Amino acid sequence: MVVTGASSGLGEACARHLARVGFRVFAAVRRPEDGERLRSPGITPVILDVTDESSVRAAVREVTELTGGDGLWGLVNNAGIAVTAPLECVPAELMRRQLDTNVTGQLLVIQGFLPLVRAGAGRIVNVTSGLGNVAIPYLGAYAAAQFAKEALSDALRRELAPQRIPVSVVQPGAVMTPIWDKMSADGNRALAGAPEPVRALYRDTFLRFMARNESSARDSRITPDDIARTVLRALVAKRPRTRYGVGRDATGGRVLARLLPDRAIDRVFGGITAPVD
Repeated sequence: MVVTGASSGLGEACARHLARVGFRVFAAVRRPEDGERLRSPGITPVILDVTDESSVRAAVREVTELTGGDGLWGLVNNAGIAVTAPLECVPAELMRRQLDTNVTGQLLVIQGFLPLVRAGAGRIVNVTSGLGNVAIPYLGAYAAAQFAKEALSDALRRELAPQRIPVSVVQPGAVMTPIWDKMSADGNRALAGAPEPVRALYRDTFLRFMARNESSARDSRITPDDIARTVLRALVAKRPRTRYGVGRDATGGRVLARLLPDRAIDRVFGGITAPVD
């Protein structure tokens, strides 16, 4: 198996769980120190930055050599970032980083490792989010990337069907991982970088949103291990499903998107941007 974004959070949980059940896992991380922390029986760290084509090529060469041409049973695309800010405040550079990491980087990894997946009669699991179903205020940049990754997964599944390579999506709901600290820091920087009249329009509702969102993640009953177990199911099922939702908010978002008209969904999320009393 190859698991990207394995340095912390969901990726680390997936790598460790897959190793525990007997798979040989190549845990893709950006920093050598994270790799050494993960190194253990069943886990081999591989340096990989999904936004760097040369890094992806080097990781593919390394895994090819280490597997001796046997190929891969699974590729788990988990690496990602989450930009949180009012869209009016998101600088172009930050939006590009969001898309480079969560979309273009995923494609680079898939293109690089697909020959090994094919050789091993394996499969692909793309980890997205419940926000791949419905976009909510102040998470528009992240939702845009997740919608794109969902589309990429659908097209890839249909293209690879004749080759008998399954492609599944795992959509986690809110779960407490280190990504929340990064989201908060990036969001505050984006807001601070906007002109004062723009900051004034969003400051109170955005800060309220961030506090509630983090509280929801902390109170969530979903754990990284729950997502890891779901990823394992997608990797070993005889007939894997196209999508696996984990958590009520992830599955609820899919239901909202399918059943309610746009204006009704707007009303559901209207309280997020309502002025603070």
